[in-house]
Amino acid sequence: MKLRITKRAYILPFIALTSLFSLKVSSIGKKNTGMVVAAPAVAVSAAAMLYEQLSLDSLGLSKEAYEFALQGQEQLAKEGKLRNENILSIVDFSLPSTKKRLFVIDISSGQLLFNSLVSHGRNSGKEMATSFSNSPESYKTSLGFYVTGGTYRGKHGYSLRLEGEESGINDNAMERAIVMHAASYVNEVLGRKQGYIGRSLGCPALPVKLHKKIISTIQNGSCLFMYSPDTSYLTRSKLLQHTA
Repeated sequence: MKLRITKRAYILPFIALTSLFSLKVSSIGKKNTGMVVAAPAVAVSAAAMLYEQLSLDSLGLSKEAYEFALQGQEQLAKEGKLRNENILSIVDFSLPSTKKRLFVIDISSGQLLFNSLVSHGRNSGKEMATSFSNSPESYKTSLGFYVTGGTYRGKHGYSLRLEGEESGINDNAMERAIVMHAASYVNEVLGRKQGYIGRSLGCPALPVKLHKKIISTIQNGSCLFMYSPDTSYLTRSKLLQHTA
């Protein structure tokens, strides 16, 4: 699995772009959920423009996931919870596990740093993650916004702590030992053979060849958003319902 680093001439004149007008987005959640989820105005800034500039749609990243991720990251930054506002990581669980559904974006430079496979919890589904939980011993993925913590070496080697920022949705992450780590079952060969990659106990596990680079990039205070067009999550998330 190769590291995908965007080297296109899409690195934007960010100072100029940040002065662009604002675009009102009133029904971000309508497309995938069949319902309207209220959202504040989203600035057509350098960050918002990156979705098109990096052709993230062609890689499968949901535009809804991207717009929600920007919204939550902005709110976490306002609350002083982020030490690294340049890096935004998105896991798009509207994609099957055989697709590269982790996207690590450097907002400041306008680059897609990584696009990788990532696992979901074994009780969340096989090919698709469709069931989510914040409960200990559920062995399911927890959706929502996380702030990355420090690294450590545990039973899975080099790993990254994740702090869940949404009460009742993912705030048991530390108690559940939900961390980012390497796993040999996160590989394309296995995915092609059985139709889905291996599953974790709820952790977003990464390919062995990429995990150190990804973890080193996103550690220590950046935003990680685990998305699904899940009606229950979208209506409960206070970060997504927040209005400026």
